[in-house]
Amino acid sequence: MKVALITGAGGLIGSEAVEFFADKFDIVVGIDNNMRSYFFGEQASTDWNRARLQEHFANYRHYTADIRDLSALEAIFREYGADIALIVHTAAQPSHDWAAREPFTDFSVNATGTLNMLELTRQHAPEAVFIFTSTNKVYGDNPNFLPLVELETRWEIDQNHPYFERGIDEKMSIDHTTHSLFGASKVAADVLVQEYGRYFGMKTAVFRGGCLTGPRHSGAQLHGFLSYLMKCAITGQHYTVFGYKGKQVRDNIHSHDLVNMFWHFYQQPRTGGEVYNAGGGRFANCSMQEAIVLCEKITENKMNYSYSEQNRIGDHIWYVSDVSRFEQHYPGWQFKYDLTSTLTQIFNELRERQPV
Repeated sequence: MKVALITGAGGLIGSEAVEFFADKFDIVVGIDNNMRSYFFGEQASTDWNRARLQEHFANYRHYTADIRDLSALEAIFREYGADIALIVHTAAQPSHDWAAREPFTDFSVNATGTLNMLELTRQHAPEAVFIFTSTNKVYGDNPNFLPLVELETRWEIDQNHPYFERGIDEKMSIDHTTHSLFGASKVAADVLVQEYGRYFGMKTAVFRGGCLTGPRHSGAQLHGFLSYLMKCAITGQHYTVFGYKGKQVRDNIHSHDLVNMFWHFYQQPRTGGEVYNAGGGRFANCSMQEAIVLCEKITENKMNYSYSEQNRIGDHIWYVSDVSRFEQHYPGWQFKYDLTSTLTQIFNELRERQPV
């Protein structure tokens, strides 16, 4: 029997992974206790997604467990043991704004929860492939010190800089920078995943995500940029743009494209704690101003938004991921969803879930 175990199974990347792997494994085990509703309120609850997975996938087994609860996790690992062939660890506290409210909660979920998963994998399924969804926030605000140029609708990196063609690579320093407490807790988890790969020779991989997006996102003001923006465009709810003249740039990767990266790594895993930047790169990126225009075009609604001069602490002015290292290791992988098709999917899904 071959088992895939996915934490954060009700979330964007977790639920995408359940769908993607359901026909590739005998059993898909999902762990999710809907902490997203605690972080961001009931409007961000993932219960709808969990129910959908249980209804549509007969080989899906759901466990309402907290990744901080070592004994609850251990019971699951004991149940499946060495049959666990793949672990996709997506469960997290995902907002750098929220982390400052409850630093202990943020760190215990992101860092201690990851340590729990790694150690139980080592004890019960040491041959499993362990994939971790990290974040570009591990680089802190170092990207803000790149030579940036202000254009009409966006900030852009100077065209003579090595990052201009492909974006930011994995060699950027994660030291001597402001991360936000969320970024710091994810750094701890990120380095732990690398260390279990290097020290214990496990097949671990870190994927440092740009903006992860897709139609299954339960977007909220503090997390889920494109999903929440589209929700506001549909409903007329007010949206606030924070700082940088609304010209801050994010690269956006569809959840399917990211999980497909996981699949390629699983099929030909590497030991030693691999690290990959994983975002939309030059293929799919936009500024806030550009995203608002796109949402207005797709919805045919004028957005209700305002601008605040105060940027979020540690926020990136310009971030585009260089995914070429992964492409070199796995040349069979490629992007499928561009920005317009992703936003159109989000629009259609949100309209179905909350008709207006």
